[in-house]
Amino acid sequence: MKITTVGIDLAKNVFQIHGVDAQGKTVLKKQLPRAKMLTFFANLSPCLIGLEACGGAHYWARKLQGFGHEVKLIAPQFVKPYVKTNKNDAADAEAICEAVTRPNMRFVPVKTEEQQSILSVHRAREGFVKARTAQANAIRGLLGEFGIVIAQGIKQIAVRLPEILEDAGNRLPETFRQLLQRLGEHLKELDRQVAELEQEIQRWHRGNAESRRLSAIPGIGPITASALVASIGDARHFANGRQLAAWLGLVPRQHSSGGKPTLQGISKRGDNYLRTLLIHDARAAVRYVKEKTGRTENWLNSLLSRRNTNIAVVALANKNARIVWALLVHDREFEANYGNPETGN
Repeated sequence: MKITTVGIDLAKNVFQIHGVDAQGKTVLKKQLPRAKMLTFFANLSPCLIGLEACGGAHYWARKLQGFGHEVKLIAPQFVKPYVKTNKNDAADAEAICEAVTRPNMRFVPVKTEEQQSILSVHRAREGFVKARTAQANAIRGLLGEFGIVIAQGIKQIAVRLPEILEDAGNRLPETFRQLLQRLGEHLKELDRQVAELEQEIQRWHRGNAESRRLSAIPGIGPITASALVASIGDARHFANGRQLAAWLGLVPRQHSSGGKPTLQGISKRGDNYLRTLLIHDARAAVRYVKEKTGRTENWLNSLLSRRNTNIAVVALANKNARIVWALLVHDREFEANYGNPETGN
């Protein structure tokens, strides 16, 4: 019987395979060691293959696509409802095989090696930023135990720490001074790592036309633009800008029943890193919006006059996400007054 659809439960060493024919009848159930995966699918006739979007999924998707197979990635939360029995590898592979054939299923775009590479730089930078913040808080807390208080901000630590170490009047023990010196040097090293990774992201941004196009949007900088381009890939996977905003978790969470709509706070679904970047950039834009004029600025000032600042920040992030989709899909440059009848755009 010809296999038309295959579900694969990915793992480190042993992969579970579940295949069905055109009538949906199970014709294949087997485990494959990692070393035999490529050989097996290279000899298999082209078919539809479903994978969970997890660690290594994009690598295997690219490899299987190279053999002529149609590969689709599914978010794990969309596979779980199709697991009929207790959770095990065979049940997961069967659930993936069934889920991938659903006409209304939502799929994850397969990322290229270049996209994964720049996103790895973003993740590394994010880790260093968190470590830098934790180190700064540790220094601040230790100094507080000795009655020395430093103003808010990491830059304040870089300014005050040398003064504290050189001040003999504070009567800090020598052991504690040596520890502060060590922690201060570690903080400088973390700051250097963050700066170098940001320079690498900037270089990639300058060499990518789509990333440069997105950075022209008010409230989106090079770091956010490069992360969006690398994460979204082909924006045509989203039907419209609203779907992209929902994918980023920037839309209200709905809990409606009996015909009565109930909207709550934003859903916070999707990529937390992208959503955080968009909101932080929007917050920076809101800070200076009163000093500027334009269609977006006027809309934002009007919103700020009647709603809370945090609501306006999320609204701008949502608006920017929709603009991102429009620019990527229609291959356009950002125009501040686009759609304004007075300008004729």
